[in-house]
Amino acid sequence: MNSFTLLFLAALTLSSGVQFWLAKRQSLYVAAHRDAVPEAFKNTISLEAHQKAADYTLEKGKLGQIDGIVSIIALLLLTLGGVINAIFSFWGSVISSSLVAGVAATATIFLLMTLIELPSGWYQTFVIEEKFGFNKSTTQQFIKDHVMQLGLGAAIGLPLLALILWVIDAVGSSWWLWAWGILISFSLLMSWLYPTLIAPLFNKFTPMEDGALKDRIAGLLTRCGFNSQGIFIMDGSKRSGHGNAYFTGIGNNKRIVFFDNLVASLDDEELEAVLAHELGHFKCKHVVKMLVATSIMTLISFGVLGVLISQDWFYTGLGVDVAQKSNAVALLLFILVSSSFTFFIQPISAYFQRKFEFEADDFAANHAQASKLISGLVKLYEENASTLTPDPLYSAFHYSHPPAAIRVAHLESKA
Repeated sequence: MNSFTLLFLAALTLSSGVQFWLAKRQSLYVAAHRDAVPEAFKNTISLEAHQKAADYTLEKGKLGQIDGIVSIIALLLLTLGGVINAIFSFWGSVISSSLVAGVAATATIFLLMTLIELPSGWYQTFVIEEKFGFNKSTTQQFIKDHVMQLGLGAAIGLPLLALILWVIDAVGSSWWLWAWGILISFSLLMSWLYPTLIAPLFNKFTPMEDGALKDRIAGLLTRCGFNSQGIFIMDGSKRSGHGNAYFTGIGNNKRIVFFDNLVASLDDEELEAVLAHELGHFKCKHVVKMLVATSIMTLISFGVLGVLISQDWFYTGLGVDVAQKSNAVALLLFILVSSSFTFFIQPISAYFQRKFEFEADDFAANHAQASKLISGLVKLYEENASTLTPDPLYSAFHYSHPPAAIRVAHLESKA
């Protein structure tokens, strides 16, 4: 142990303590408001639906608490417990290339972390989601999804990791600028490829049939000056009862996607208003702004790693012997422990995301009917069992969307 060990433990304790405290506040607040529908929703949401949403939130909160404890234990075992040190030592002893050994060791650790998280994912899907009537998946589908995700992660992530590790070793002191450029370029490429290459591996996307809904949406796109590669219906109902809509892709590879269960639950005017909100994110340049913010944070992160990567105390402070010091170890340690130090940036990010949601709602109110967006959102809140009464402080930290009552009140002022 050294001073950095104590600093890491202090950061982990503080960030974890605040997260557990916020989760406790959320549970108490939701439970306290379980027996009365908020005034803004008394005429649109039944007490039974409101209580279902509260119970669903509480169940997920309990699982989240367990996940948090498991994550802390896993992180401490990986770092101070010596698991990372042992795995890198093993691969270094059987593979002569430090680059290949580093990639193999990193892949082993991420596989181990995936296996640790698997029981929680299974419980979420087949116990909680099943209990509240949302799960449509099967054990076979669950296993298939995870195998495909692991396969894609290996096929895409490992070559990228190898390239970044090679750059760190070969370029010199400016490696972090090159690594940043590679990562951002890769992210843009994946955003462009995702709609047509990756997403269809998991879901079926069917072009929307001609008819009144497609004509209405085409009119909205024309009014908004938005060009896309098509409007598609996704078979989201094969896994979940939750509905959603989004547009994906960049450049000339943009797609508009509706979940099939969303199309079944909203009327045409509500779907138009929901899509107008999504288009608002594009027209207000929220995608670009988030990309710029992410790029800046990534650049800063690589800059900090550029300082830490040569410091012995960084490795030994996190349970890795100096003999195992390598670029791969430094990168892995940085990824694992950085969230403990950056947790309190989270409410700043959440604030701007909620601000973007308000701006997208304003855009939707100008290009569709605000009243229809309200009624569509209320249906989504009810059908997705979203709590109407989150704790204000918890939502300030964790919510990327404004709480339901605040969002509806804002839209009513625009109606």
